[in-house]
Amino acid sequence: MKIPMKNIEEVVFKTASSKMSALSFNKSANNIILCLHGWLDNAASFMPLFEHLDGHSDFNVIAIDLPGHGASSHKSADAHYHFIDWVYDILVLFESNNWSNIHIVGHSMGGMIASAFSAAFPEKVKSLTLIDSIGFIYGDEKESTSILRKGMLSRIKVSSRSTQSKKSSSLSLEVATRARVLISDLEYRHAELIVARNLLNIDENWKWRSDRRLNTISPYRLSLAQCQQLISDIKAPVQVIYGSKGLDFVRKGIEFFGPLMSSQKIVELEGGHHVHMEKPKETAKLINEFIASI
Repeated sequence: MKIPMKNIEEVVFKTASSKMSALSFNKSANNIILCLHGWLDNAASFMPLFEHLDGHSDFNVIAIDLPGHGASSHKSADAHYHFIDWVYDILVLFESNNWSNIHIVGHSMGGMIASAFSAAFPEKVKSLTLIDSIGFIYGDEKESTSILRKGMLSRIKVSSRSTQSKKSSSLSLEVATRARVLISDLEYRHAELIVARNLLNIDENWKWRSDRRLNTISPYRLSLAQCQQLISDIKAPVQVIYGSKGLDFVRKGIEFFGPLMSSQKIVELEGGHHVHMEKPKETAKLINEFIASI
């Protein structure tokens, strides 16, 4: 799939301990729209939107690769990918660039990260657009021991696999893309965009550059009460754009978490979990109008 590359640049944000890569559209603009992708996706998942967000010529649209994804650095060997730590990564990004009052667009897990960040740091967020995402994944306190056990065992399993080489003579962009299509609702052209950024080709040897530890099970979950408080503490205007064939979790979350938001707009588009890739023009129009109204 070819996306017009005019005004799209690769950028890197460096902190004391990590490198966060990103795709930047309209880099010379003064204002920012920050895009956060979903689990095992990367910045390329927002590329179809870029060409349709040019209605805001004064906005620099930045889609980052969260740590462990895409071209960003991995967590250190003694670290893991806790959901809350990604909130810290976003805070560091804001602090190191002196950002404030930013519009954030988050898809799936990226929407959850953006929601938690918006609740904890309301002064830094001007608006929040959630794409097929609302609320958080929470756990029953009675299952805490079981969740902990599953999480620890998953770390052992992934750690044992990490000793094996990530290179594979049978791995290719086509093979990896078809595998992603089989386990998702992505069209081939959209899966190819994401997979291409998650792969490296060195001397005709392909390897994954996303961190295998992303596949571990979280050893703990937020409680329902914690989730409710976080959602209630979001002060920025919120727009939820969800796919008619998206996640059941989102449709249920709209009824459960939607009323807890002080200001929200909810819109359904025909499409699946990656509705922003399937319907980029319609999604961008909603984002453009939402931001213009604030």
